[in-house]
Amino acid sequence: MQYGYPNIPETIKVHLGRPDSAAENVEVPFVEYIKNVASSEIYPTWPESAIRANIYAQVTYALNRIYTEWYPSRGYDFDITNSTQFDQAYVPGRDIFENISRIADELFNDYVQRQGSIQPLFTQYCNGTTSTCPGLSQWGTVPLAEAGYTPYEILQYYYGDNIDIRFDAPIQNIEQSYPGLPLRQGMRSNDIRILQGQLNRIRENYPAIPVIERVNGVFGADTEQAVRSFQQIFQLAQDGIVGKATWYKVKQIYNGVRRLGELNAEALRPEDIDPVVLPSLQPGSNSVEMRTVQYYLAVIGYFIPGLETVAIDGYYGPETEEAIRMFQSYYELPVSGRIDRQTWNRMVRVYREINAAIPDTYYDGAGVLFPGFMQPGMEGENVRLLQRYLIRLSEVYPDIPPTKETGYFGQMTLEALYAFQRHLGFPQSEIVGPAVWNSLVKEYDAIRA
Repeated sequence: MQYGYPNIPETIKVHLGRPDSAAENVEVPFVEYIKNVASSEIYPTWPESAIRANIYAQVTYALNRIYTEWYPSRGYDFDITNSTQFDQAYVPGRDIFENISRIADELFNDYVQRQGSIQPLFTQYCNGTTSTCPGLSQWGTVPLAEAGYTPYEILQYYYGDNIDIRFDAPIQNIEQSYPGLPLRQGMRSNDIRILQGQLNRIRENYPAIPVIERVNGVFGADTEQAVRSFQQIFQLAQDGIVGKATWYKVKQIYNGVRRLGELNAEALRPEDIDPVVLPSLQPGSNSVEMRTVQYYLAVIGYFIPGLETVAIDGYYGPETEEAIRMFQSYYELPVSGRIDRQTWNRMVRVYREINAAIPDTYYDGAGVLFPGFMQPGMEGENVRLLQRYLIRLSEVYPDIPPTKETGYFGQMTLEALYAFQRHLGFPQSEIVGPAVWNSLVKEYDAIRA
């Protein structure tokens, strides 16, 4: 599945044959693809309402294939085929009918969806003469149009009354859904939040996968265990890390259990993809989330010549915006001064690479750089460090209760964390992120000195 809400791609990659054939791939502008498909499958002499209804179905069918990553999730490097046994007709170099070209220019960024659902409907159709199917009959649209049906009424006739048409969807380059870096314990992102929701939905059909209680974008112990179980079931390397192979296998199985590539698909709703990480950072705002961004920028700017550090104060002001622009320019990303998905993922990757390259001797007993997000249920050396710092602070500040250095993030550690957050005026959260960690290390180092 694409990341977020459906958009119209600038181009589409078409495989000129059956999916498993050694045929050529061609990448063509999406609107030209639709004109070609329509000119190959329907007649320009048909009533205009019939032509429009068919083009709506053809646009939506292609968008469903792209949105669900139907073929990439199966290991193919294209979006759709031109085999009518699997998809819709595309004939390279064919002539385009003038009236079909005009109508396609109007409709190529409109698509059909079920009411209350966000994904493009799988608008199954057939010609209605040599083949029939549960969806739209291309030849059947002609008598309906001649009887006075509007394009929308024709679509309702075949797909049901509970459909809407989304008009003027944005046109933009479509990102692959894979975030570009392996996801593992200690990371946090909207990609992880979506992954967690997908694994929980897959679990309904595969109950051996343990439930992920916290669908919050933090890759915790429960997420890792769910990933390992998924990998075991589907015969992938059981490392608990979501690389490209695991990511797209999750997509494939998720598409299957929700039937997203079928006419009777289960609704994909906004709450299934709503972001939980950096959802509404705006210039002029002040937030803990912005402190997270500033922490990454400050560390990256310290270690990489040509980039500047930034104050970690939570204020999204001109200096922070300029630091984001410099980072985007340096890494050849679209320069906007905003934290979009691509910028966030690259920032996390660069930070993790820097952090991994720092030897332990660099710290000489001082507090270390942020090692990764933590929350209850996690265990390991990072949790042990968290406990060590909290224990030392509890010896100085009576309002912070002591915990134990066990390496397991349990209730005692959570209570100490809450007390530390109250001590410094942070909002109470069970998640330890860069902002809280940075303040914790500063306090620890000050006491240690």
